[in-house]
Amino acid sequence: MNVEPYGADEESAAVLRTVGRVIKMCREREGMTQAGLGAAIRYSEEQVSSVERGRRAPTESFLEAADRVLDAGSLIAGLKNDVEKARFPKKVRDLAKLEDEAVELCAYANHVVHGLLQTPEYARAIYGMRRPPYTEDHVDGLVEARLARQKIFDQQSAPVFSFVQEEVTLRRPLGGRMVMRKQLEHLLQVGRRRNVEIQVLPTDREDHAGLAGALQLLRLKEGITVGHIEVQLINRLISDPKEIQVLEIRYGIIRSQALTPRESLAFIEKVLGET
Repeated sequence: MNVEPYGADEESAAVLRTVGRVIKMCREREGMTQAGLGAAIRYSEEQVSSVERGRRAPTESFLEAADRVLDAGSLIAGLKNDVEKARFPKKVRDLAKLEDEAVELCAYANHVVHGLLQTPEYARAIYGMRRPPYTEDHVDGLVEARLARQKIFDQQSAPVFSFVQEEVTLRRPLGGRMVMRKQLEHLLQVGRRRNVEIQVLPTDREDHAGLAGALQLLRLKEGITVGHIEVQLINRLISDPKEIQVLEIRYGIIRSQALTPRESLAFIEKVLGET
């Protein structure tokens, strides 16, 4: 059975097939088998085969090791930027591009910790719970895509971040106690950055403007605001000004109903002590 690589669209698939052909050409030129290459770079024969067939995106370490072992003169290693762009599904690439262009990012999360705030262990636990279950390769790809988006925090011109997290997202022990403790510690660390505000919306609030679900707003350098919503099988970018206005009003009220950033960090510390 043919299985499409994680997040494949035609553009990405074409890049991965080309990368695979280049690696295969270099391997055969050296008279090396897939098993031999795998052993030399510490990957399995199946992984090498998947990469050469364009079914799997090679990691940066795979490309660098293959380039060195096959004496490719940076021909293979030089492909890592192309692979990086093709590694993730188009919807993730589009969102990441918008995040890179944002001067302000606002997000309300009601079921889990927002993706930009997740630890690798927490993200893996979440994707591992999906039903129908994902393959390990699919989970690996999703986690890698999620973590790649978090590089936005380290950009020289990083945007201003505002996150509102439902209290339940701090108390639901997804992945187990130790995973959750590490996640809470990470929230405290990120929340102390000068350009990041994390607010907690307590469960005991009698009025709640976020019952329609999670949302994200990205204010771009050009002065345009774009919205993003994701639920079940729907992943949608919103640009209609009237719809954006509704989301902005809702987010503003959600923030006003939440604890202040200072109160929220103290609340997260309290939950951490109870976890």
